[in-house]
Amino acid sequence: MSKPFQFKHFKVEHDRCAMKIGTDAVLLGAWASLETQPNSILDIGAGTGVLALMMAQRSGAELIDALEIDDAAYEQCVANFENSDWGDRLFCYHAALDEFTEEIEECYDLIISNPPFYTEAFKSDNKERNTARFEDAMPFEALLKSVSKLLSNSGHFNVVIPYSEQLSFIEYAKHKGLYPYRILNVRGQQSSPLKRSLIGFSFQKQTLKTSELTIEIERHRYTNDYTALTKDFYLKL
Repeated sequence: MSKPFQFKHFKVEHDRCAMKIGTDAVLLGAWASLETQPNSILDIGAGTGVLALMMAQRSGAELIDALEIDDAAYEQCVANFENSDWGDRLFCYHAALDEFTEEIEECYDLIISNPPFYTEAFKSDNKERNTARFEDAMPFEALLKSVSKLLSNSGHFNVVIPYSEQLSFIEYAKHKGLYPYRILNVRGQQSSPLKRSLIGFSFQKQTLKTSELTIEIERHRYTNDYTALTKDFYLKL
């Protein structure tokens, strides 16, 4: 049984979730732009609910919704919300993305997602882990199609994907009228290849700002940039 993950201001139980707390989600939750002071936020593919919880800590948004299809993960996400200080602002829907997109009437000021993105070759025998981790459970095109319908005209969409998928993802997004305005490319150590891309999209074409982040100087010695980004969340930073 996995131990709860203790952040500075909330705790996340993740023993029933196929995907445990990882660096990708924490980076995205810390990096996502709140400059426009969104009043409504949606986390697509919530898992444990960590992204929505980070948004609750960082923002004053009155409505923070999450969407999760897996039964066990949904139940654990709801419990994590209820056990936080922000339960009155957090709500998790148990539905598939296409179903949710058809039925929901409001649009969101900010949408965030840490979508499944592993390929067929890496499939395991664990169905829940496959659903959480593999792209065929939420193809990028389907994700972007829904985002284009659920995002308000002046809203922002923030996502974390493999660096290798960045160009194709941006092309998919452009077909839905979404344009990148901010990119953070992430590598583990200075000598490591770039592994992840955090991308901010909007419906407005803007000057694209791209930067890089290195997580570690060496094993368990974190860079100043990574520490500055995540220190409000991790206990040991």
